[in-house]
Amino acid sequence: MSATQTASGTARARDGRGRFIPLLALGTFALGVDAYVMAGLLPHVSRDLDVSASSAGQMVTVFTLCYALGGPVFATLLAKRSAKVVLGVALVVFTLGNALTALAPTLPVLLIARAVAGVGAGVYSPIAAATAAGLTTPERRGRALATVMGGLSIGTVIGVPVGMLLASHIGWRGTLWLITALGVVALIGIVRLPKIEVSPPPPLGQRVRALASGRVAGIVSVSLLGGIASLGLYTYLAEFLLDAAHTHQTVWAMWAWGAGGIIGSLLIGRVVDRTRRPFAAVTWILVLIVAAQFALPAAAHAAAVLAVVPLVIWGAAGWAVQVPQQHQLIAAQPQQATVAVSLNSSAVYLGSGIGSALGGLVLSLGAAPGALPYYTGALTVVALILHLTVVRGATRRAANAATTP
Repeated sequence: MSATQTASGTARARDGRGRFIPLLALGTFALGVDAYVMAGLLPHVSRDLDVSASSAGQMVTVFTLCYALGGPVFATLLAKRSAKVVLGVALVVFTLGNALTALAPTLPVLLIARAVAGVGAGVYSPIAAATAAGLTTPERRGRALATVMGGLSIGTVIGVPVGMLLASHIGWRGTLWLITALGVVALIGIVRLPKIEVSPPPPLGQRVRALASGRVAGIVSVSLLGGIASLGLYTYLAEFLLDAAHTHQTVWAMWAWGAGGIIGSLLIGRVVDRTRRPFAAVTWILVLIVAAQFALPAAAHAAAVLAVVPLVIWGAAGWAVQVPQQHQLIAAQPQQATVAVSLNSSAVYLGSGIGSALGGLVLSLGAAPGALPYYTGALTVVALILHLTVVRGATRRAANAATTP
């Protein structure tokens, strides 16, 4: 058999394994729903457990913190295992965490359950992406990655509003049982996954050492502040609408934000590829987020339907910002691109956890929920200033160093 025939057979065999990629995407879909649906279920959980909204909001905090910090730690412990084993263990932990969430009788048990689910999600997501890349041919690798990571965004955009609609009929616990069932189905699919070796995600220590570069530290700090501002507001969106627009209906707002997310996710790649100016893209995206968040209270107060416009803009810009951020990080650390991008992902989820905690703290101190976008908008202004000063300065110094003999 010739080398060409052997290579062709290998390509066909690998391409045949691509049928497992949708099963990996089902897992990330469950992750996407689980990560964000709790923000929409916040009023239901608060009433059921008889706790304040700010206290219940900490379930989002612990999930995202464990996703950002616990995931890399446990992934390192499992680094010598095959991808199939790691994915299976991650989904078992994720599914058990959601089942415990659905059964939680008190807030402490609920927080522990969300922490367990967050660890499972943090381990699963990067390994699923790497596995998808290894299951197909190089020519189709981009589509494979888009399918798996698309499950995460689709889970957020479609799954969250649907989960909220279901909660009105079967309760928030019923919604969590459905997410648990999704995890079980994905786990059954993982059992049939062929054996494949993938590089483990960078451990937490290696991510931290990458911060020694001032340019990387600046970019990651902007992502951290963006995560704080974005989920700090999204977690308490239901409380905001009740105070500013005097409505208990929040599904339409989630749809508007999610629709913007789809638009931003689809368009930003083309924009960055055509302009080749990721720094400028981040600048304008942050400006849009600031404008949308500052306009949101006035629009919601005037008429609930007017809030759709700033919600769509905020969703589009919020989902779009990470693509040019990753471009900047790869340019800053071309030899350690995986480490830099992984560090950025951890910063976003860490910021999300901090944002949920700070949002709850601000509300518990007596701030009106209707004013929350002013606080998050101001924080985004800080991110914009950091981007225009620290990141720009570090980028220019790196460019000068590269051109100096």
